[in-house]
Amino acid sequence: MKSAVLKNGKITIINKEIPTLEKTEGAIIKVNACGLCGSDIVKINHSTPSNENKISLGHEIVGTIVDINVDITGNGAKTPFKKGDIVAMGHHYPCFKCKYCTHGNYSMCETFKNSNIHPGGFSEYIYADVNHLKNTVFKKPENISEEEFSFLEPLSCCIRAIKRSGLEFNNKELNKTYNALVLGLGSIGILMSEALKAFGAKTSGFDINPERQAFIKNFGIDFDKNIKYDLIFMTSGANKAIDSALNLIDKGGKIIVFSSIPDDIKGYNNNEIYYKELSIIGSYSPSPDDLKMSYEFIKTGLVNVKNISTTYKLDNLEKAINDTKLGKILKGYIEL
Repeated sequence: MKSAVLKNGKITIINKEIPTLEKTEGAIIKVNACGLCGSDIVKINHSTPSNENKISLGHEIVGTIVDINVDITGNGAKTPFKKGDIVAMGHHYPCFKCKYCTHGNYSMCETFKNSNIHPGGFSEYIYADVNHLKNTVFKKPENISEEEFSFLEPLSCCIRAIKRSGLEFNNKELNKTYNALVLGLGSIGILMSEALKAFGAKTSGFDINPERQAFIKNFGIDFDKNIKYDLIFMTSGANKAIDSALNLIDKGGKIIVFSSIPDDIKGYNNNEIYYKELSIIGSYSPSPDDLKMSYEFIKTGLVNVKNISTTYKLDNLEKAINDTKLGKILKGYIEL
């Protein structure tokens, strides 16, 4: 089968053996397509000759179960998985027992960090183990496209960040008192904006790219530079976004850090945090419950994930990556 790997810092398509269930339990999924995540590009940018063979690329998968040897009903499903099911999935699961899990920090769990799909979503076939099937794999609803379903995992990451901000989905009366701003309007910024609207917050978005600022208006999102914001979601990976956040945050506000930046030195000013009683909150990756909420949002049309992706074939993955880096596209959707 074809599989995309890093060799000397470059994307290379190689042939690998198709995974089987001969000595293990779980499912083999034929990957129909996989979204290109910004974290894939970060991995590539930070790869070295010594670690690139350990890097797994691609996790925003939609595919078809072609082999399964367990009887498992997935998270929120009514019937067990079977051959022919079209599914999307998250790529990590927690242990639910450690200190981090009991404190709600599932993505800090060692089991979470060490679990992954193999060999990666930019491969024609992957193996999903029993715990993936129980916790992170979902059957495609008939009313949505495979491309829409590929947003299951990235949308769940946004839902996780919103929950970390303190908003509760079933408390819309309180949520609507919050002015929320998304800084950075790439594909994740759009998803974050859509999810914030679903939670009921008053939602704005800003990007220094005027084309992206204009595009977000298609989602009913605008920006008012003359107000202060209670919640700011950092979906931009630029150093100067930190300065923008500190200028726009209101007293007692929360800044949710949802992106890495190139500079390990640049950070949030201590006295700004102290005198304004700001909260700086990190949010990294979703729990199974966040995936389940994402599934419901997409299935019911509560969020709009249409017209965000640009389709490429696997052999053109390098071009999709370069087009993303250059800002020519919002999101690469890689068909296999």
